[in-house]
Amino acid sequence: MKSKAVVLKNSHALEDQEQLDAVIKRMKRAQGQVAAVVRMLEEGRSCEEVVHQMAAVGKAVNTAAFTLISASLKECLIEDGRDLDQTTEKLQKLFLSLA
Repeated sequence: MKSKAVVLKNSHALEDQEQLDAVIKRMKRAQGQVAAVVRMLEEGRSCEEVVHQMAAVGKAVNTAAFTLISASLKECLIEDGRDLDQTTEKLQKLFLSLA
């Protein structure tokens, strides 16, 4: 017998307020890093410095996204009538979209 799961309605990214706050904090930090990259470009900073900061921005956004997805796993999956393969495929697409 196949395992069954269903994805709950998409009313909120996360129900766990502590996890949601952590993701928001990471995204605000990334927002500040993006502003710093723009300033660095406007100031004519070196390519090496700018790329280093851009890498930090990318890591911050990816970490926030992975945090959101991993925290959502607990909330999104419940036993019900939908095929687990379909749910697994959806989650794989989310993770791969970050690659």
